[in-house]
Amino acid sequence: MLDYAALTAVSAVIREGSFEGAARLMGLTASAVSQRVRGYEERLGSLLIIRGSPCLPTDLGRSLCAHVDKVRLLEADIPHLSERVATEKAFPVSLKIAVNADSLATWFPEAIASFTKQSSIFLELYAEDESHTADHLRSGAVMAAITAEVEPIIGCKVVKLGQLRYIACASPNFVEQFFSEGFTPHAFQTAPCICFDRKDSLQSRWLETTQKISLPKQVHYVPSTQGFLDFIAAGLGWGLQPLSLARNYLTQGLLRPLGSDHFMNVDLYWVYPRLKSKVMEELTRHLIHYCNSMMDLADKK
Repeated sequence: MLDYAALTAVSAVIREGSFEGAARLMGLTASAVSQRVRGYEERLGSLLIIRGSPCLPTDLGRSLCAHVDKVRLLEADIPHLSERVATEKAFPVSLKIAVNADSLATWFPEAIASFTKQSSIFLELYAEDESHTADHLRSGAVMAAITAEVEPIIGCKVVKLGQLRYIACASPNFVEQFFSEGFTPHAFQTAPCICFDRKDSLQSRWLETTQKISLPKQVHYVPSTQGFLDFIAAGLGWGLQPLSLARNYLTQGLLRPLGSDHFMNVDLYWVYPRLKSKVMEELTRHLIHYCNSMMDLADKK
């Protein structure tokens, strides 16, 4: 049988990154928190926390913390709790979500903010490439994810949210310098490219689809959505940008699309646990409704 008092201490240490931080959160001494954690580890015969700066979970510790997060989410549906659970409710209900950086910079803040304002849920977001956000879900680091993967994950539901439209673009001076003779495979092999990071496969996929070539060797890596856009506008290289972010730049002539086949749509999915949680079900309905409205608006534009 799980010891939820001890697991609360483990979760607090992992959340705060230290025993001192957990002690402040729980209103205990660091020694008391340490005794709870060490005693539970001895009973289980396994380490749950890797001591350090910050403290990190072992695989078992991460799994148990994920379980505690799910229990707290289910408890959020219960209006009246026992004295023990009510005491634990002093800890905010935190929803850990992995989100791709472009969603964070475009539609996701408005969609999630309107939901959290009406609930007592707090967010802990993990930024990652849309093709890798599901990895955080598989590891137990997060409870839900916005992902481009449609691969099934054990214990989770997958719902399609819509598409995020990208446009391949560059500054007018960059186009004149590298594409004066057209948007040809040879030109793309010599023109510097910009990627978000080494996990970013958008530019590579677009080149393979439209030019039948691989990513060139000359690549800049700019791990910031706004920085990525600014560097393209400054003429450092070409790249794919969310259309909603690039639209004003295109209208003002600060960016130009690359050729006629310059759009690329990326399917986005919401992956969340199969829990009978009213909070999670309401959040899912909220995201689907918001994204459908957003995508309809984007299509009309």
